[in-house]
Amino acid sequence: MEILLVGAVLMIAAILMSAWLMTFAKWFPIPGIDGGFLKDYKTMIRAHIDFALMALFCLGFYATKVELPVAACWLVVIGGMTNPGVFVVAAFDPDFWAKPVWRVYSLLSFIATTLGFGWIAWTLLRFALQAG
Repeated sequence: MEILLVGAVLMIAAILMSAWLMTFAKWFPIPGIDGGFLKDYKTMIRAHIDFALMALFCLGFYATKVELPVAACWLVVIGGMTNPGVFVVAAFDPDFWAKPVWRVYSLLSFIATTLGFGWIAWTLLRFALQAG
């Protein structure tokens, strides 16, 4: 289950890096970064928020102290990095949504996230019903 903590730390690092990137792109424009390098500021904000939410989920799941399946934890962390990663790539590549490789990436990321979150939700529900 410690992978949830490691994943949360990675996601927090991504939050900090995206915050600095967006700060420089918006308030201290550097030629080539704002508009040249970072194409879609709003999509980067989506990535930033998604990383924050995923980090909070990882910390929340860990904080329950319910014994969670390790594979489910890995799936949540993989999804927690790759789902916001969809927005990161899209922020730099305006043609992102039209490229088949990114569609496959998005699909696999969504599947991993759904399986991980669903598995953990099922585990938590079973724990709650057994405790009651």
